[in-house]
Order: sequence, then structure tokens, then C-alpha cells
Amino acid sequence: MPTEDRETAPDGEAVPAHRAKLLRRMYEIFNTQQVDDFTRAAFHPEVDWPNVAEGTRLHGIDAVLAYWKRQFAVAHPLVRMEGMAAEPDGRIAVRVRTGLRDATGDHWSDTTLHHVYAFRDDKVAHMEVRRDAEAGGGDGGGAT
Repeated sequence: MPTEDRETAPDGEAVPAHRAKLLRRMYEIFNTQQVDDFTRAAFHPEVDWPNVAEGTRLHGIDAVLAYWKRQFAVAHPLVRMEGMAAEPDGRIAVRVRTGLRDATGDHWSDTTLHHVYAFRDDKVAHMEVRRDAEAGGGDGGGAT
């Protein structure tokens, strides 16, 4: 049930408002590629993050920032939030659509993914990417 400290999530359980705000801002910042200051403030120093392209995990803020900068050097990746919900264990699942920006405009994938976040000390501490079959829905698959 929504209260003033929780945000209504049409696709699941209500998300604590401070976490919803942080995640929305994170996606806004990522799409601008101006990620340094925000990431250092919002991520736990020991953040565990997926390197989807290589199938490995990154550890620490500097590793995540270096990964993103490598991505930004070859393309302008985009991620659009399409919804979020709290999971029973306290993690937040964000339904997203990925895309790329090039000289001809923004190009969005036809599929959705779920980015699932865990927090420590009110900072992002872990993220995993779930394809739709893993998330329990029917939106399709893909990679980020």
C-alpha cells in the first residue's frame, strides 16, 4: 500500500521513494554520459556490477566507470526505465529498454530487460541483468 515514503509501482510492490528517486536519477545521468560524480556518490565503494558484453563481474566504482567509459568511446548507449517494483527480499527490479544513439537518432530495442539492484548503506551495491524469462514476464530478451 503506497504511503508518502513509498512510490506506487504498477507492475509490482511499492518501491521506497528514496530508492526510486536514486534509480531514476541514475538512468537520467547514464544517458547523458556525465556519470562520474553521481556514481561516486550513489554507488557503494565495493559495488558488484555486470560486464554483460564479456560475461564477467566488475568490482568497485572505478571498474564500473572504466567499463562505461569504454562503452561511451564506441557508442552512445541509452537505457529507458519502463517500470520498477520491490522484490520480496528488498531488491528493486527495474524494467528497462535499451538503445543506442547515433547520427540518425535514437534506436530502441524491441525487447525489455530487468536490472535488479541490491543496496548497502543506502547505496547501489549490486546489479544483475535478467532477461525476461528469468524475470518471470513475457517482454522478450536481449542484452545491455
